[in-house]
Order: sequence, then structure tokens, then C-alpha cells
Amino acid sequence: MKRITLSKTELMIGALALLPVSVLAQEDTGQKSTTLLPELMVTADKKQQTLSKATSHATVYDTEVLQQDGVDSLAKLEGRVAGLSFQPFGQSGINSPVIRGLTANFNALSSSTLLMVDGVPTLTAQGFENNLVDIDRVEVLRGPQSTVYGRNAEVGVVSIFSNDLVGEDKTILGVEVGSRDKQRVQLSTSQTLVEDEVYISLSGEFLEQDGFIDNATTGNKADDKKRQNLNAGLRWLISNKTDVVVRYRRQAYDDGAMLWGSPSGKRATVASATDSWNHSVGQTFSINANHELPSGVRLNSVTAYNDYRDKVQQDTDFQPAESTYIGRDHHLRTLSQEFRLEGNLGEADWLFGAYLERQDHDLRTLSKTFFSLSDLQAQQTGNSYALFTNWTMPISSDISVIAGIRASRDEVKLNPSIAQEKSESWTDLTPQLTLKYDINSDHMLYASYAEGIRSGGFNTVSPAVNYSSYDPEKNQSFELGLKGDLSDKPLRYALSAYHMDIKNMQVSQMPTVGLIYLTNAADATSDGLETSLEYYFNESWSTEIGVAWNKTRFDRFIDGNNDYSGNRNPFAPEMNGHLSLRYEDVGGWSVAASLVGSSAVYLDAANKYQQKGYELVHVSASYPLTDKASLSAYVNNLQDRQFDAVGYQNGYVTVYSPPREYGVKFTLEL
Repeated sequence: MKRITLSKTELMIGALALLPVSVLAQEDTGQKSTTLLPELMVTADKKQQTLSKATSHATVYDTEVLQQDGVDSLAKLEGRVAGLSFQPFGQSGINSPVIRGLTANFNALSSSTLLMVDGVPTLTAQGFENNLVDIDRVEVLRGPQSTVYGRNAEVGVVSIFSNDLVGEDKTILGVEVGSRDKQRVQLSTSQTLVEDEVYISLSGEFLEQDGFIDNATTGNKADDKKRQNLNAGLRWLISNKTDVVVRYRRQAYDDGAMLWGSPSGKRATVASATDSWNHSVGQTFSINANHELPSGVRLNSVTAYNDYRDKVQQDTDFQPAESTYIGRDHHLRTLSQEFRLEGNLGEADWLFGAYLERQDHDLRTLSKTFFSLSDLQAQQTGNSYALFTNWTMPISSDISVIAGIRASRDEVKLNPSIAQEKSESWTDLTPQLTLKYDINSDHMLYASYAEGIRSGGFNTVSPAVNYSSYDPEKNQSFELGLKGDLSDKPLRYALSAYHMDIKNMQVSQMPTVGLIYLTNAADATSDGLETSLEYYFNESWSTEIGVAWNKTRFDRFIDGNNDYSGNRNPFAPEMNGHLSLRYEDVGGWSVAASLVGSSAVYLDAANKYQQKGYELVHVSASYPLTDKASLSAYVNNLQDRQFDAVGYQNGYVTVYSPPREYGVKFTLEL
């Protein structure tokens, strides 16, 4: 059986060869090649800093590159960001990310990687999505970030930043057509209402596309999709020391079935008579206020409300007779408030913060079997409180210490409709300590210890175990990193190696589809190496390379009579990465090609079912028609490769991989 699609040895040697040790011996010329390779900014530790100086392995993409490559969802970042992947689930609006070998079950109502959109946290797989319209950039931070970002930043953070409201008045219209009758219209505008004081932005998107799964009973495609998105923002510059940004986001889905089928049936074909649909809607509202005190201390306040309605029905027998199906009608609501103070004490930079959160979830899960219909309803509420601090302290001209700690308390109550109310609470400390050494002005070495945490909860869909609780999952991480750029060449690189010990690992047992138990039955170890490189050959040609290797194994996992100790953690690829080549002409047109690959992943703790590995080729091009208009085109999965997840849901389901997709987009600045 083919475990990985690419030779591990070849990839590792190739990645390491890209980072010759000889660059460290170069003399500092004091002249940086910034014309071709401008410095990127990243908000690691919730403080804006240059990418090359951040003591974490981070990746930053701006919106222009993503749009040209046809990236219109977070799932399409898989492979383009080395070390980032997603569980194969097949439903719009839900993503459970995988970073450094760790991920979370969808029913846990938590994630191992945190999503932040303009400072608003999304703590669950439900709503872990963004259409990437009218954004400035996407940042991915790898490694535990719980000290500053809180729970569920166990192994990383994906941050999305909207375009700044800075008085640049413009209106952009985008029209796209593509494969499977894809039709998309996008409109975004930014305007000044009061000069130097009030700015607004508004953007929207409508997308419609036919599916690719044939329904032999209806004669139609089973998985048609339709979505609408709306983003609105207002910025009020009250003074040169105070500004307030208010944002609203809405994403709505009117899709057909998930990308599911029978493992024993014909590929991409079902015979379902039971309706399958996804009518989910997500909304966020936030107020982000900044004020600089006379002392120079900066105060930041983020008030956020996150509302997601996960409303789906899915046939699971894939036959004309209505035998089995599942459904969900979850209403997830989170109100949060964060205060931060930032300042300087001598040469040290400091940050103090407080975080408050209220959760109110209405949960309903339907499960139709051959024998009965189960309709489980419950209300889950929770409160979270946290205090945190982070300090950056130079101890010499070239050595700095970054230290922080977070004290948090989480309280959760579950009130099932057919059982007594249950409650649990947890109190945790999550520290972080990093030693940073500036080899010279171009190269930096860091060593860090950090702890990550993923919240505990209840088995909300498991009355058979009396809705039992499970504790937070904890991750102790040790990381060594090297990053920098060359003074006389437009080259930026980063290399990191890590070791993680995961305790109280949240694992699931699934005796039948729709019935899931979550427990803390396992411990695990994760080791890995990540490398990335960006290089400009000249003013036109550039390349980007990213490779991630990971080995996550259960140290302990006993499930009844089964011993899974030594097995691989489900959904964690041992290798993934990308190689891209881009040409940008002085006339404004560009072409790009990228190779994206991943090794196989197992779908269960027994390592019985798997999604095979893949190597995909993506190509794109852009051409300016006028100063105001441009035309772009893309083809994703050029070879039309198939990499289905066969045996998902403990062997009951195949999740089909999407076929080749192409599109042409016309963009006009009005």
C-alpha cells in the first residue's frame, strides 16, 4: 500500500538543501534587497512586527495573489501553506484544520487552530470559513499561541485582515464564470464620508455552481452549491489618538448534499431520494477601538458577537429508500470582550490583557437509522475568563527574551432535554518562553517553549454515555527556529523544528455513523520540521517553496480490546508542501504555476481507512486590459486527480475530492 506520494527522503534533502548553512557566514553589508522582496508584516503575539523578526514560523499571503490563483475559501489554502491541511468533511462552512499533526472532532465544538477575522475569534469548526473577498492578507502562525490568543490556539492561528479603511476611495466589480456552470459576482467599495474622519466599506458576493455528484434517482446533481456573502465596515477617527472600527459579516449557504457517497458504490454517484441540503448562516459583529494615552500606552478593546446556524440534512444510505440520514440544527452564539494595554518599560515591550466570553448554544442532532429516529436536543452555555501578559526584553544587543503567561477559567453547563443538567469547570495556566538571538541584522535564531490548550466539553450527541464530559487537551511544545534573508539577494527563508507532548488527548470512538464518543483516552508525541523559502531571480521571475514533515504517534490509546498505541493520529499527513513559480511582466501581466502535494492520511485511530496522497498542479494568469480593467484565469487540479477519503465515519462514507476546476474572471475598477 502506498503510504505517501512523495519520497520522504527526497523531500527532506531537497528542503534542507534550499537553506545552505553558508548564508550565515555572510558578512552584513547593511544594504538589503527590498525592491524585489519587500518586508512583510505579521501580527504575531498580537503585536505588528516584520515577518523576518517574528519568533514563530509564519506565512503571509496578500489578496492579489490569492484571487489570481482562484483561492476563494480557506480549504483552498491547503498545500499552499506548508503544514496546513483540513479534515475531509465535504460541507461548506465547516472546516477542521490540521497543523503539526493535531486537529479536532467536529462535534467537540472546538478547534485545535484558532480563526481570527479582524480580531473576532471563531472557536469551532462550524463557521471556520471565509470567502476572502475585500481582504488585505491572510496570516498563518504555526505552533501553540494560547498564551496570547487563548484556548483553541493549541497549535496555531489563522488570521484574516480586511482592507484598511484609510480613505482610498474605490469601487471594484468582479464577474467570474467557470467549470460546472460556475457564476460569481463580487462588488466592493470603500468611500470617505467625512474627510480625515469617517470611512466606510461594503462588499458582497454571490456564487452559484453545479455539483459533480450524480443522483441516479432524481437525475440531477446532488451537490449543487450557492452562497451569498456580505461585509460592511465603518471607521471613525475621533482624534489623532483614538479611532473606532465597526464591522459586520454575513455568510449564507444554500447548498445541496455534502460530497459524500457509499464506499461500495460507483464513484461520484448516489441514488438518494432523501433530500440533502445545507442552509447554514453565519454572522459576526465587532467593535474595535484603539486609544493612545498621554503616557504613550496604547489601549485596545475588541467587542465581538459571533452567531452561526449550522443547519443541514444529509442522506447516509445513498439509496432510494429512506433508511438512514443525519441532520443538525445548531445555533452557536458567542459574545466576547477583550481589553489590551501595550507599552514600553525602558527597552522592554509589554502587553497586558483581559478576556471575557459568554457562550449560548442551542443544539439539535437528528439521526435516522433502520430502526428508529433519534432527535437529541440540548442547550450548552459557558463562561470564560482570562488574564494574560507578554513581555519582550532585550538582555544584550543581540539577545532578547520573550515571556508570557495566561491564567484562564472556563465554565460549561449542558442541559439535555432528556437528562439532568451537567456542569464542569477548568482552570489553567499557559506559559510561553522564547530566547531570540540575532546572529546579525539578516539572520535570527530562536528557541521556544510554549503550551497550547484546547477546551473541554460534553458529549452532546451521546446519551448512551450519559453526555459524559471530557477535559481540555494540553500540548507542551519545544521549538527551534532559524529565519532571515540575504543582504545582497532577494531571498527570504525560515526553518523550524519542533517536539510536542500532547496530554489528555481528545479522541473519538464511533461504533456507527452519527454516534460519537469523545474521551481523553490518549497521549501522543509529535515531531516535525518545516521549511519555507521565497526567492526573486530578477524583476519578473520568483519562486516560493514550502515543505512540512510531521510524525504524530499515539503513546497511549486503549479503546476497549484495541490498543492503538504507536498508530498515527487521524487526518495528520506526514508530509505536505508546495513549489510555485511566478512570472510578472513589466507590462502588468503575469503567469504562475504551482505543485501542491500531500502524503496519505488515515481517517481513524485504527489506521484502517485512509485518504490517499496526491500531487496537484495549479496554473493561473492575469492580464491588464486597461488601467481600470483586468482579466484573470486559473485552473486548479490541472491533471484532474482523485484523492477521495474512503472509509470516513468509521467506514460508512466516502468523501469525494473535487474535480478539476477552472474559471475566468473580469475585474473592473469603477
